[in-house]
Amino acid sequence: MTVRHVVTWKLAAEDAAERSAQAAEVARRLNALDGVVPQLLSISAGANMAYPDANWDVTLVADFASIDALEEYQVHPAHEEVVAYVRSVVSSRVAVDFEV
Repeated sequence: MTVRHVVTWKLAAEDAAERSAQAAEVARRLNALDGVVPQLLSISAGANMAYPDANWDVTLVADFASIDALEEYQVHPAHEEVVAYVRSVVSSRVAVDFEV
């Protein structure tokens, strides 16, 4: 069973340029986990590029071999560093995990 982990964030910055820069930085930091966190089968993160008044700011899609692997990723030190930055700029978060 492969578990797909999808997370989307709305950032707190009201200035569009600042929010765009922060979204790009969140995506960059998440994508940098590829090859660092062994539990990741795949990872793709990106900043929103259209309809900024309606869409959320950044999304992550990551695949794991199991829920256990997802949970190991959550506490990996490199992931925790990214989480600290994300929490410093985010206002809302939604997530879903499903089998693919």
